[in-house]
Amino acid sequence: MPDLDQTISQLHAAARAQLASASTLEALEAVRVEALGRKGKLNEISREMGRLAPEDRKRIGALLNATKQNLEAELAARKAALEAGALNQRLQAEWIDLTAPAPGPRPGSLHPVTQVQREIEQLFVSLGFTVLDGPEVETEHYNFDALNIPADHPARDMQDTFWLKDGRLLRTHTSPVQVRGLERLGPPLKMIAPGRVFRNEEVDASHEHTFYQLEGMMVDRDVSVAHLIYFMKTLLSAIFHRDVAVRLRPGFFPFVEPGFELDIRCLICNGSGCPVCKQSGWVELLPCGLVHPAVLRASGVDPEQWNGFAFGLGLTRLAMMRYGIDDIRLFTSGDLRFLRQF
Repeated sequence: MPDLDQTISQLHAAARAQLASASTLEALEAVRVEALGRKGKLNEISREMGRLAPEDRKRIGALLNATKQNLEAELAARKAALEAGALNQRLQAEWIDLTAPAPGPRPGSLHPVTQVQREIEQLFVSLGFTVLDGPEVETEHYNFDALNIPADHPARDMQDTFWLKDGRLLRTHTSPVQVRGLERLGPPLKMIAPGRVFRNEEVDASHEHTFYQLEGMMVDRDVSVAHLIYFMKTLLSAIFHRDVAVRLRPGFFPFVEPGFELDIRCLICNGSGCPVCKQSGWVELLPCGLVHPAVLRASGVDPEQWNGFAFGLGLTRLAMMRYGIDDIRLFTSGDLRFLRQF
């Protein structure tokens, strides 16, 4: 048989060198398995002990046991050192100053539509307008009849209006606040009414069933289209902080006469055509006109003594133009990644 004393000494020296160079617990375990495992090199020698002469068996057995005990001790010491080092690294990486103030909750931000709404409110309040509100669940009288919308008008069709079982409806525009405001406050009156409205429409990049509008009205003596144009230009220049290309074209709305459509050149595509403007280059933004005498009479106001202008703009579409957003559905998506940009 080979010189077992020398073999054991060589295995001991090699295992100690490997223990010293092991830098991870995984490497340390590999050394243990190779030297001390059930099929390790030292145990292979133990299985050969029966072939030794009695006087050699005692000596080799003592040397073998001493070597195993020594390696186990060194293995335990090295393992403790590696674990201590790993713990120290973790403590350094995860160190927390317990005397520092807590970070507190993450601050939120206003919805982009709310930001635009508040800017418009501040502008019109500075021009002497009053901000009014009205119910989102309306009666047919205020949503249609008092606004000179006849019973056979397409706006009353189920394709446009969410009707409730009790005969009421979800308001399709903020115009009912015009009538409620005149009934409650009377002329002269300068008011705006921002709020949420509902349309039974097919949803796409430029249409939503739930969106926001802002209604405006001025009723006084001798109000003209010139007053209307002045306030609309003031509004657009204040919101977009730049000159915006607009066009005024005739439009029919039952609650104004004459009526106009005020369009702005699409700020998403700069007039080249996109889904928001339906490839036309223009976006309908401000239906407006002089208040129809029938609406004044329905509000208890004498059209022979008073007249005025009214307009309605889409707050949601205005926010789309303001921030360059090409899909209206993002506003009500609840996606925090979208909202945290504002």
